[in-house]
Amino acid sequence: MRLKFLWLLAAVVVGLQVQAMDRWSALSQIESGDNDGAVGAAGEISRYQIKPEVWQRFAPAAANWEDQKQALAIAKIIMEQRSVDFQRTVGRVPTDFEFYVLWNAPARVGKPNPAISERAQRFCNLVENR
Repeated sequence: MRLKFLWLLAAVVVGLQVQAMDRWSALSQIESGDNDGAVGAAGEISRYQIKPEVWQRFAPAAANWEDQKQALAIAKIIMEQRSVDFQRTVGRVPTDFEFYVLWNAPARVGKPNPAISERAQRFCNLVENR
């Protein structure tokens, strides 16, 4: 009986973990609903909604922002730089909340506006239990 309970408990834990998303999946979901062809109101591109000038700064000329793998690679390069800058300033890695704010408003990471704070909380809810 005890073994059966442990197996059931393990299955529940695994099931909960499967529902959580990694940061990149959650970011894509919140930014564009996983739409690789998304173009935002201010011209943001890709499933990650990268500003065109930021894309041009980090992406090779032939990179295709509508390609999920290429967009992810560029997004990771962008966040690597922002995270390193954050760590240098704060002395630790960003929390999930700070990660989302760094993505959307790096200059406002300490004081994001209410709209970004609300989306950052939704982001945290998606990556919870990862």
